[in-house]
Amino acid sequence: QLGKLLIKCSTIFLISFSSQICAIAHVTAKTMPHKDAECRRGSTPNIHDPATRELSVVVPSYNEEDRLPLMMDEALDYLEKRQKRDPSFTYEVIVVNDGSKDQTAKVAKEYCKKYGSDKVRVISLEKNRGKGGAVRTGVFSSRGKKILMADADGATKFADIEKVEEGLKNLQPWPKQMAISCGSRAHLEKDSIAKRSYFRTLLMYGFHFLVWFLCVKEIRDTQCGFKLLTREAALQTFSNLHIERW
Repeated sequence: QLGKLLIKCSTIFLISFSSQICAIAHVTAKTMPHKDAECRRGSTPNIHDPATRELSVVVPSYNEEDRLPLMMDEALDYLEKRQKRDPSFTYEVIVVNDGSKDQTAKVAKEYCKKYGSDKVRVISLEKNRGKGGAVRTGVFSSRGKKILMADADGATKFADIEKVEEGLKNLQPWPKQMAISCGSRAHLEKDSIAKRSYFRTLLMYGFHFLVWFLCVKEIRDTQCGFKLLTREAALQTFSNLHIERW
């Protein structure tokens, strides 16, 4: 079942660059204007502010008018039931409309109207920035002690958040309150290969080898869009993100 996850957890590693390289990264990074957060009155929250929610869910969305409703229905149903069981649990869902050309923003704002602007917010970017830029925009506007990245296509069963939460808990004590728990669908790889062409399978293995050889050896599924970060880890990670498209 696609929703089931194997959890691979890792503490966050911070890499220091020389000031010259950082300057180049800042010059090449693209900054796109975006509209104010919709369905919300007052100033937009900032990740530098103290957390006021237990959980923020950031959903980057580009032309997702068809798939977004299924994901939002599942996520909000879970979150509402959890809040009823535990009134101290507070949450927000931030849908970042990444310059979509369809009705993604309109669909997202319907949930804002249904659940209220305190629980669902919509941020619309005027131009498409890519998934990295969309996620960073949502993270920087979040209010949660923990921040969950979740894809709009609903590829991961939302209730599996409990597994990444358990993974994050198992990492304690967190160094400087920084930790990341990553979901993985690597155990479903054999099933997915049967549905892919040989060419796509070759590209998949080639990409996985490059990631393993050059970057990360302990996390098998780096592209799974289900990742849970502490607020401190999110601030450090996305403050150092300069490549917005991936």
